Amino acid sequence: MHRIVVLDPISPEGLELLKNSPGVKFDVRLAPDGKGLKGEELRQVLAEYDGAICRSGVKITAEALEGNRKLKAIVRAGVGVDNIDRHAATRLGIIVMNTPTGNTISTAEHALALMLALSRKVAPAFLSLRQGTWNRGAYMGTQLADKTLGIIGCGRIGQEVAKRATAFQMRVLGFDPFLTPEQAQKLGIERVENIADLLSRADYVTVHTPPTPEPIIGHKELKLLKPGVKLVNCARGGIFDEAALLEGLQSGIIGGVALDVYAHEPCTDSPLFQLDNVLCTPHLGASTEEAQTSVAVEAVELLVKYLTTGEIRHAVNMASVDPKTLASIKGYLDVAYRLGLLLAAWQSGSVTSCRLNYRGEVAKKDTKLLTAAFCAGLLERALDGGVNIVNAEVLLRERGIQLLEQSRTEPGAFSSSITAEVTSDGQTYVAGGTLFGNNMPRLFRLAEFRLEAYLDGKLLIFTHDDVPGMIGKVGTIFGAHNINIAQMSVGRANAGGKAVGVLNIDSLPSQAAIDEVLAHPHIHSVKVIEMPEAGELPSWLA
Repeated sequence: MHRIVVLDPISPEGLELLKNSPGVKFDVRLAPDGKGLKGEELRQVLAEYDGAICRSGVKITAEALEGNRKLKAIVRAGVGVDNIDRHAATRLGIIVMNTPTGNTISTAEHALALMLALSRKVAPAFLSLRQGTWNRGAYMGTQLADKTLGIIGCGRIGQEVAKRATAFQMRVLGFDPFLTPEQAQKLGIERVENIADLLSRADYVTVHTPPTPEPIIGHKELKLLKPGVKLVNCARGGIFDEAALLEGLQSGIIGGVALDVYAHEPCTDSPLFQLDNVLCTPHLGASTEEAQTSVAVEAVELLVKYLTTGEIRHAVNMASVDPKTLASIKGYLDVAYRLGLLLAAWQSGSVTSCRLNYRGEVAKKDTKLLTAAFCAGLLERALDGGVNIVNAEVLLRERGIQLLEQSRTEPGAFSSSITAEVTSDGQTYVAGGTLFGNNMPRLFRLAEFRLEAYLDGKLLIFTHDDVPGMIGKVGTIFGAHNINIAQMSVGRANAGGKAVGVLNIDSLPSQAAIDEVLAHPHIHSVKVIEMPEAGELPSWLA
C-alpha cells in the first residue's frame, strides 16, 4: 500500500479520486491555521510517505527533505515549482512533477478579461458608481475588434489567447523562436521575426513566457512601442519593468497596463495602483474552480500512476530511464545535450526542423533518449525551467518543429559520433560531437568545417576568410582587452576559402572587443556562446 500526503488544500474532486484509487492510502496534513506545514514538522511528515501533493502554500526546501529515504515523488498541482527544491529532490532520487496543462484556459481567459476591462475602463467606472457619480463621458473606451494584438510567447497559453483574440476580430502578431510558419498559419497568427517589430505594430501586447533574465519591456523599449499601446502580463512578474511602465504611462507612450503578476509577491503597494489607466489583480490567472479541479485531478493521476505502475510524465528533474541504461550512455547524453545548447545559441531565427544523425557504436544505443537530451538542450534556455529528456521532445513537437533521426552502425572518423542539424528561417546549422574517454565532449564539426574544440565553458565562434594572420589578429585584440584564450581550434573546407574559428575563453568579451574583431575586413561573423563547464551536468542527468 502506497502512502500519499496532501500538503495544501486541493479540490474535493482530487481528494475523491485519491479515495477511490486502489493501492494507495492518503492523508491531508496541514498546520492548525489551515496553511502549509513548516520546519521540522514538515520534514518529519515527508519522511513518512511515498508521495506528496502540494500547491504553492507549502515550501519543500532542502532542509525539509534532509535525510529523507522514503519519499519517491512530489507533484505540484500547478505549473510553477519554485516552492520545491528540485536540486535537493534530485540528489535524493525524488521525482518532481507538475501539471502544466491544467490552468491553460483559465490563464488565457484572464488575459482577455484584463484586456477587455482595461479597454472599457470597467474598474474605474464601477468605482465611480460606488462613490455616487454617474459620468458616462469620463469612461469612453475602445473596442478590441480591428486592433492588433502582439503575443510574445506562443506556447500553450499564448496559442489559446490567439484563438480567443481571433474570435474578437483582432489581428494577431506572434513572436516565439519555436513557432513554425505552418503552426502560425494554422492559428491565424502573423509570425514576426523579432520583438521590436511586434512592439512597433501592436495596439495590445500580452506576454506568455517564462521569467526572462532582462525585462522584455524596460526603459529602452519605450521608444519602440506604438503610442497608446496597452500592455498585459498574466505570465511572470519582472517580464515588464514596473518602473518603465510607470514612466511610459506618465509620458503617455503607454495607454494602459493590466497586471496579474509582479516582480515581488505579494504586492500590495505600487505606484501603478494609483493610476486610472492601470488594472491590477492579485495573481488570479489560475484562480478558477475549473483550473483548480483540473490541476488537482491531474496531480493525483500523475502520482498514483507513478507509484503503482512506474509511469513518469511531466517530470521536471529526472528521466524515465533505469540507472543501468543511464550509466551506459551518460557521456553521449551529455554530448547530445551540449549540441542542443550550442545550436540553440548559434542560430538566431525560428527553428522549423531538427535532424539527428547517429553513427558507430552510439547508433546501437537508445537513440530516442539521446534525441530527447538534444531537444532538452535546444529548448532549455527558451522555455520555463523543467525541460528534460522526459518532456523535451513533446515540447518541441507542440511548437510544430519537425524532428528526424538517422542511424548508421558502421563507424566513421570516430567510433561513435552525433551530428545535429537545425533548420531555422531556411538556413541549416550543423554541429557534430563525439566523446573522448568517458566524459570529455568534443566538437568535431561546425557547418562544413572539420575541427576539434572543447564543448564547455565560454566559446567564441567566428567565421572568416582563410588568409594569413587571422589567429594572431584575434589573439592580439583579446589580449588588449585582457581576455585569456584557453584553447583555439580552426577549421576550413579548402585552403584560401572560408574558415571558422572556435575559441575557449576564460571571460566573456565586452561588446567593444567583439566590435573590434568584427571590424576586421576578413571576419564575417562573431558569436559568443556560454556552455556548461567541463563536468557540469543538467539536473536530470546528474
